[in-house]
Amino acid sequence: MNSVHQIRLRLLSLLGRAFLSVMLLLMILFPLITAYVLTNYTSAATPRLPLIGYLEGYYQGHGNWDGAETAFQSYDSFPVEYTLLLDQDGRIILDGGRASASTVGSRYELTSSDIHFPLRSGGREIGALVITAMPLNWRGQMASGILFPVGAISSALGLLVVVIAFLLMRRFVNPLAEVIYAARAVADGNLETRIPAEGPQDLRALSESFNEMATSLERSDRERRDMLADVAHELRTPLSVIRGRLEGIVDGVYPETDAPVSTALEQTYLLERLVDDLRLLTLAESRQLHFESKPVDLGSLAAHVVDLFQAEAREKNISLTVNRPAENVIVTADAQRVEQVIANLVGNALRYVPEGGRVWIEISAAENAATLSVNDNGAGIPEADLPFIFERFWRKDKSRSRSSGGTGLGLAIAKQLIEAQGGEISAQNLPEGGLQALVNLKK
Repeated sequence: MNSVHQIRLRLLSLLGRAFLSVMLLLMILFPLITAYVLTNYTSAATPRLPLIGYLEGYYQGHGNWDGAETAFQSYDSFPVEYTLLLDQDGRIILDGGRASASTVGSRYELTSSDIHFPLRSGGREIGALVITAMPLNWRGQMASGILFPVGAISSALGLLVVVIAFLLMRRFVNPLAEVIYAARAVADGNLETRIPAEGPQDLRALSESFNEMATSLERSDRERRDMLADVAHELRTPLSVIRGRLEGIVDGVYPETDAPVSTALEQTYLLERLVDDLRLLTLAESRQLHFESKPVDLGSLAAHVVDLFQAEAREKNISLTVNRPAENVIVTADAQRVEQVIANLVGNALRYVPEGGRVWIEISAAENAATLSVNDNGAGIPEADLPFIFERFWRKDKSRSRSSGGTGLGLAIAKQLIEAQGGEISAQNLPEGGLQALVNLKK
């Protein structure tokens, strides 16, 4: 994998080549444009000559063109031999700065190669100056008058662009190089890679998004490894019991009676329940579980769950009740899945409440939502463990056996089933002791 330094050098080289290509193109185009201006100089591209203002001033001062040749004689910086002075009717007044030329007085027809400058005074046209054939040296002088300042400004701007480009390359290239390097590191499996948030706002946002993505990937990878380890651990105990019982029967250690077979069968049921819970949790997490949402009464579902667990509660001498409002609390949800959630919460509460304890369900309604809480007066959960109780295979008592502690997936399943229906589930310790699990569902 390339280092950050190598990536940075490559990006700088790429940007440098692009900039040099643009500069080379400008260096080629500038002479071409200059040559075109020199060979195709027309009045449309010609600035207003000083001679034009001089002639217009002469006309305003004299009121006519009589003696205009003196204006050309006093303005010796222009090649007058290639000029014609025309009146407002297009007749030649001066040819080459001379009034004695044979062409004076005749009408002149402009050609495509002529450079034509109208002369005006008092808002009306008083004549025209025509350049019939501009010599190359004069074309060069006139073109340089235009191109030299343009070239000087362009050179200064080019130098400024080089400085700005260098600064921008350092400002943008370094963060981009860090992102590229970090992305390759993550692709190679180094999920702990993080990059500093530097550069402009967009690049800082990119760096922060990348760090969040890397954190999410690292967490997902850790959860995947933990889940595989947890599943392997959960499967090991019942499989070991089943194998031991069956090998004992085959070897004659255990008689072929009901007890060893029943023990193996119980562990088979536990394995089946674990596999079913894992499948249900996977479908819920991937949002592939089908829900039949319709109006359901939370109070009726809670009462039904209490009836199902009443025998277990009486066996443990635990009070199990439901407090529901007089009116029905209707929510839009899948009745079977919500009942499963309530059953998981009640079963979890009965598992950890000591004999003689109390478990009760309370239901309340707001304008757009309803809340169901499963409460107990047990020992509660340490505050440090509360954020984790809805994770897979979490148990308050890590030493509990699977037969008495369940599969460890009930609360994780409850969380996924509620969130998949647009609801929320949380847990908190009660002030007087015990745990409260809260389920919020939309009406």
